[in-house]
Amino acid sequence: MAELFYLMGASGSGKDSLLRYARHHPLADAEVMFAHRYITRPVEAGGENHIALTEREFAKYRNKGCFVMHWQCHGLHYGIGFEVEHWLSKGLSVVMNGSRGYLDEAARRYRELHPILVRVSPDVLAERLRQRGRESDTQIAERLQRTQCLRLPAHPRMTIIDNDTSLKDAGDQLVRLITNAGRVVA
Repeated sequence: MAELFYLMGASGSGKDSLLRYARHHPLADAEVMFAHRYITRPVEAGGENHIALTEREFAKYRNKGCFVMHWQCHGLHYGIGFEVEHWLSKGLSVVMNGSRGYLDEAARRYRELHPILVRVSPDVLAERLRQRGRESDTQIAERLQRTQCLRLPAHPRMTIIDNDTSLKDAGDQLVRLITNAGRVVA
């Protein structure tokens, strides 16, 4: 059965690293596609392998129905393209980078949704955000405060991956989850 693996977690929790790990791991018998996000952030900003759009382009995509999901967070717009529905209709599972704030809407739309929360301790998160170099110390403190205030998303199929240790440990957990869905397709 095709599943929509909806990866989420605080900025800096390691979602992008886990997605890269899973994407490059030899998942022998899994039929899994990895969705790219469309983001109003330049590619040069680093982080995930995304499709960069201007705000005007994003609005055009959204208004023309090119996104199956879209949300705004931290001053940026994020979208997931309609190709996800095509892949699911073909029996392929999909792994995507989602948003905790959009989980309820995504769960209403997709009954095959399997949320995965990437959790990391505040100390590790602060260090990762500093190393990333995108935010000032004040912005990092604000992000940490927001993360502590957010409620843990609730969903009956929620899986939590603790990502305080090695990328291999957390990456192997993610790979095990999605491997059970089918065979990876490049």
